Amino acid sequence: MKSGSLRCDIQPFHDRKSDDVQFVYCTVPDEETARAIAHRIVEARLAACVNLLGPIHSVYRWEGKIEAADEWALIAKTVVSSFASLRDRIRALHPYDCPCIVALPVTGGWPAFLDWIRAETGPEADQEGKS
Repeated sequence: MKSGSLRCDIQPFHDRKSDDVQFVYCTVPDEETARAIAHRIVEARLAACVNLLGPIHSVYRWEGKIEAADEWALIAKTVVSSFASLRDRIRALHPYDCPCIVALPVTGGWPAFLDWIRAETGPEADQEGKS
């Protein structure tokens, strides 16, 4: 986040619940796909932010053989209630037959950052933007 672009009051990490926030990890074949998926899911308010990491090198077993490929990783910051829609949107945009799309629980974090994720994600965020 840019300095000054988000108000972050100083608060201990444990003051607020974080069980409604999750990170969704996904791998894609290239930077172009990563950027396209990231833009679409943030635009649709399915994620507040998506980090693009890459290239990364993956080694995996596929159809009985050990394979290796350079890929890009996405980490989407979202809320639990948006996961099914986020997963389905990524799947619709994804070129792989069996894409890695996994939800990772957030067990704590900076309260203002978690609040920002909540405010920018999901149908409630969409309604706030229209008022």
